[in-house]
Amino acid sequence: MTTGKSLSAKQNSILHFIRDFIGEHDYPPSIRDIQEGCGISSTSVVDYNLKALERSGHIRRDREVSRAIELVGRARMRTVPVVGQIAAGQPIPVPTADTWAQQDFEEEIEVTDQMTKGRDNVFALRVKGTSMIDALVNDGDLVLMEQTASWDDGDMVAVWLKDRQETTLKKIYREGPRVRLQPANAAMDPIYADARDVEVQGKVLYRLGPGF
Repeated sequence: MTTGKSLSAKQNSILHFIRDFIGEHDYPPSIRDIQEGCGISSTSVVDYNLKALERSGHIRRDREVSRAIELVGRARMRTVPVVGQIAAGQPIPVPTADTWAQQDFEEEIEVTDQMTKGRDNVFALRVKGTSMIDALVNDGDLVLMEQTASWDDGDMVAVWLKDRQETTLKKIYREGPRVRLQPANAAMDPIYADARDVEVQGKVLYRLGPGF
């Protein structure tokens, strides 16, 4: 499966509906089935999003034949834990790296290997706030994170601010002895911190919509 960018929440919903429908009925859904099953306003909106899924390589279609929707490959699924909530506005405390290492989680989700980019130690966090909205990460979204301390300028990361005892989701940049944590929202100011007080605990791999 090839993808050029992350799917929208609606496209993820449609893709999951198609997969579940085929699994239950052994034949693909019609456009009307998708409209009703995903709560979409019109068949034209369904068609628009199906075209996007075709372009990204998730499905194939024969528009001359009813129900001719084919999933491209059968993406291997894996389960990752949802370990909690992370602030993408005013920072709030969230679980530490030690907590992320635990195996007993209340919530888990199924994702594809493509979403995790084949990485191990992947977990999901729910975003609170709108400071990353211009990077298409909105309040209520889930983000898939790789638990890692390594990063490059411009990566979107979960950062533990040791002096504040808080974690936040921002894009990160080195600026001499300090680090700039940059929101993707023109209405919000960056956070500056001494590099010694900054511990990167995870890097964003994929954004999921709030209804995932």
